[in-house]
Amino acid sequence: MKRFKYRAENSPHAWLYLAPALLVILIFNVTPLIKTFIISFQKGTLNNPVFNGIKNFEIVLADPKFHKAMTNTALYAFTVVPLGLIIAMFIAITIHEKIKYKQIAETVFFIPYLTSIIAIGVVFRYLFNHDYGLINYLLNTLGFESINFLDNPRMSMTTVIIFGIWMSLAFNIIILLTGLRNIDKSYYKVADMFGASKMEQFTRITLPQMIPIITFLLMVNFISAFKIYGQVYAIFKGTPGLAESATTGVFYIFTKFYTENRYGQGMAAAVILFFMILIFTLIQNRVLKRISR
Repeated sequence: MKRFKYRAENSPHAWLYLAPALLVILIFNVTPLIKTFIISFQKGTLNNPVFNGIKNFEIVLADPKFHKAMTNTALYAFTVVPLGLIIAMFIAITIHEKIKYKQIAETVFFIPYLTSIIAIGVVFRYLFNHDYGLINYLLNTLGFESINFLDNPRMSMTTVIIFGIWMSLAFNIIILLTGLRNIDKSYYKVADMFGASKMEQFTRITLPQMIPIITFLLMVNFISAFKIYGQVYAIFKGTPGLAESATTGVFYIFTKFYTENRYGQGMAAAVILFFMILIFTLIQNRVLKRISR
């Protein structure tokens, strides 16, 4: 007699419970994605589209502004994600091991995650201001010249990167703290018995145990970094910086679609960005799986 093996996907009741969530995903995620692909092969207005083949993709790929946008996006992603994760790990370990009132510290670090990015952008505009900003005031006090963070095209991406690192800390710290709490303390007791240093304990106990959490954070943070828009909008008051020096992939798409009304080109850029994120995510997952073995 063949034994029955339960599988959730074969249960009608499971699909019934999943139906509301699947319907929401279909309407707000899958449908716009399909529409994006369709518009990317069209020209004209949204009401009177005309098939344009791959012409939109050719125009976008030949556009120097798109190259600049993707370069800035890559620079932001490959700087903010690793630095933000390293700093968050250092802070999380400090809170976990050194701070007595951990819950208060966690609340303080998590507050920025709940705050509007526009509100935080206003504060950072004050901090970065060339004439009366706190950062330049401290630099002047130490004998250094003021830095024009906001109105110097060469400093635009540096400003966005600093802002991005700070914005990423709250989420990373909370997730890393959750992972640190789940590590069995007996490992550290045995390590102390054998005279292992703190660095050895970190590299041989903490880091290997945290690999799944770090893998998750790398994937989520890289996807978010490639879609950066709000940080640039907030810090430069709705513009991509002076002379579009801080334009990013999503900002380029926004400009094409809503400002220039070149809907096909905007969606073509969105499709290119989608495949870049997809390919990078697949490669990253494969590399991280090999590392974690």
